[in-house]
Amino acid sequence: MKKAVISTGSKQYLVSEGTTLNVELLNTDKKTVNFDSLLIIDGDNIKVGQPIVEGAKVTAEILDADFQDKKVTSIRYKAKKRVHTVHGHRQHLSNIKITSITSK
Repeated sequence: MKKAVISTGSKQYLVSEGTTLNVELLNTDKKTVNFDSLLIIDGDNIKVGQPIVEGAKVTAEILDADFQDKKVTSIRYKAKKRVHTVHGHRQHLSNIKITSITSK
C-alpha cells in the first residue's frame, strides 16, 4: 500500500489511497486537486523529497468545498479587576478524499 506525506495549509498529512480528511479551506472551483509529495512510502521503497519528490503527484477529490469546524473559544479573565472577555473562532475547512498516489 502506497503512503505519502502532503503539505497543505502549513500542515503535513500522512495519507494513503482512499483516505478522507479535513484540511484548511482550498479556494478552487475544481472538483479535483493535485498535491506535491514530500515523502512516498511504497513497501520497503522510501523516497524522500528535498523538498518535494520529483515526478510524484497525489490526486484528491473535493467532497465538501467549504464548511466550518467546531467553535474554539478563548477566555481572558483577571480576578478582582472586572476583566472578562470571551472570543470564539470557527475555522473554514474542506473535506477531501485521496484518489491516487503516483510516482516515477
